Amino acid sequence: MLPEPIAYCFYRYRGLCLHTWIVTTFTIIVAAAPLQASAAPNASACGYLAGLIDKAPPSGPLFLPSYPTVESGPLHGAAYLYDNAVAAIALVGCGEQDKAYRIGSALLWAIDNDRTWHDGRLRNAYAAGVVANGPVKLPGWWDNAQNKWLEDRYQVGSDNGNMAWAMLALLSLDDVNAGSRFRDGAARLGAWVAQWADTRGTGGFTGGTFGHEPTPEVRAWKSTEHNTDLAAAFGLLAIRTGDSRWRDKATAAEYFVNTMWNPACACFAAGTAEDGVTHNPILALDAQVWPLIALHGAVEKFASAITTAEQRMSVDEGFSYGEDRDGVWTEGTGQMALLMKLLGRTGRANSLIAVIESQRSPDGGFYATTVRELPTGFVLDTDPTKPRLYFRLSHLGAASWAALAERGFNPFTVTKGLP
Repeated sequence: MLPEPIAYCFYRYRGLCLHTWIVTTFTIIVAAAPLQASAAPNASACGYLAGLIDKAPPSGPLFLPSYPTVESGPLHGAAYLYDNAVAAIALVGCGEQDKAYRIGSALLWAIDNDRTWHDGRLRNAYAAGVVANGPVKLPGWWDNAQNKWLEDRYQVGSDNGNMAWAMLALLSLDDVNAGSRFRDGAARLGAWVAQWADTRGTGGFTGGTFGHEPTPEVRAWKSTEHNTDLAAAFGLLAIRTGDSRWRDKATAAEYFVNTMWNPACACFAAGTAEDGVTHNPILALDAQVWPLIALHGAVEKFASAITTAEQRMSVDEGFSYGEDRDGVWTEGTGQMALLMKLLGRTGRANSLIAVIESQRSPDGGFYATTVRELPTGFVLDTDPTKPRLYFRLSHLGAASWAALAERGFNPFTVTKGLP
């Protein structure tokens, strides 16, 4: 019998915590992970991502595992929507469109083949592997202590930031050879997200849903990250479809992001509280970087956000998630490296990429962080006494941002340029 599970927040996705039950044995595995990266020679980040596709069964829509080295528990075989969307975009940037198509096709299958929902939404996570006939499988695990199959409440929910990334992934695959199916899929996602437009405060879009059907909880807070993602996704959808309604939604999301800027600290607030008005003052790296590479003119208007990040979130020649600076956050360091490359600051970009490369895991991927537990500054929604943490695991999201930085490919514009 497995030991009693203990509650951990394994990962923060677009302003939400992954409320995961991690069994004690798995926590021991994490604690024992070596803090030195593998010294073995490795392929490029692009080569690593392409290799993940090559190792899978040779055909069919495919979701990649977010934590490919985890062998048991809730993270085993879990394919997070955000990670897979970023991986698909990165593969496009790597010139591996055929491999990216497999992830994009899995996204389309999931829109049409959910076990419950038929309204255009996606889930926050799916079971990794080839998508076969019938309803797409969701991740879960058997708990011997409770003698039943369990599913994580975050994984089965629908986070609007993740929907935006899926839209961007589908639009990155939209070309004349694929017809309109990827573009149409992105529009279906956009139509579902549109219902979460908010009229409180400075508008924007709320968080989405959390928990199981038939009545998941509605998240009334608003995220700077989410709205940045949506501004880019809706804006690109407007260009691809010629439909002005998407431009209007992009404008609403972008306006919200602009109002999260605090000149006093030269930084963006993380978003709002549940009231949709009160600013969340937590300083998060991605909330500073993403607007600059996603929104037209933002890199000039909000350039001082870079200085703020350098002064308050840099650590060990890379960047941490927030102000605690207890270790390097590989994914965020990749985001900053991409920004530097897009700005033409090649030397700085290369130095950050070197930091990322130092965090190769034995499987050829990239550790999420340089330390065993990296705090974000947030706490668990279900238990405010427990922090939200990143753990030192090989992570698909980290590898994908490494590839984007490597190629200088902007996931918000799906080009090698700023908006």
